[in-house]
Amino acid sequence: MFPWLLPLRINQRLLFFYTGMYFDGNSYASFISEQKLKYKIFEAGSLLYNHQTGFDMQYQENKVFNLKLAAQTLNNLIIRPQETFSFWKLVRYADKNIPYKDGLVMVDGKLEVSAGGGMCQMSNLLFWIFLHTPLTIVERHGHSKKDFPDTSEDMPRGVDATVAEGWLDLKVKNETDQSFQIAIDFDEKNIIGRIFSDVKLDYSYCISNAKSFYYRENTKIFEEVDVIQKKISADKGECICSKVLYRNKCEIGYPLEPEIKISEKGREKYGKIKYRRHIWRLFPRV
Repeated sequence: MFPWLLPLRINQRLLFFYTGMYFDGNSYASFISEQKLKYKIFEAGSLLYNHQTGFDMQYQENKVFNLKLAAQTLNNLIIRPQETFSFWKLVRYADKNIPYKDGLVMVDGKLEVSAGGGMCQMSNLLFWIFLHTPLTIVERHGHSKKDFPDTSEDMPRGVDATVAEGWLDLKVKNETDQSFQIAIDFDEKNIIGRIFSDVKLDYSYCISNAKSFYYRENTKIFEEVDVIQKKISADKGECICSKVLYRNKCEIGYPLEPEIKISEKGREKYGKIKYRRHIWRLFPRV
């Protein structure tokens, strides 16, 4: 209603956002070490360039520039016991000397152009890596809407993590007695994330989904799916334990296959579980 108040609102949010972290009692990871910890726990990568956005490819080049700028504050970070990782606590001043370039951001469910665009690719990659460790999820926000079908059947659904400075953060806490280290690298086509530890794990993690559930709510179609973490023994390859980490909910913005059942009474599917609608307004640097 009052666009001229938007800069003031953003500055207000940033003030409360970082002040809240200053007084929340957490010890935030900040130590950088060029020497890698001894044991590699997990590695993953994603393509840097998306040719299907419908926008000029210059914005993809700008996104890669932004990712490399942010990576300078994340690469080689060590998360020591009882420390908390915060995406924005680390990336906050990444553009202090060199400004971010204009990239694509999601604003009110639509792709727009803004400085710092493309940061979600970094948070997505980091979250996927964290899911393969014993680190505890403290804060994670999925994208509220999915406009395209999943491009890979190998990747579970609901494992994204969107960020918006002043509004949405990605946080995990190290409640173990070992340290973990993040490593971010780039080649010509990919961004590659690795996580190391000072202790060799005798187990690994497998991330999967339970069966999806689709329902209609106020003319919109939503998907809900549980994200499950299985702990696998290294010697026998057997499942030691399994737990549901969270239930992901997002709006579906594309036509579903005809054989997919869409319930008109989604709230009854899970009995007494209440669905809460979260409407997030994403601002620049997403």
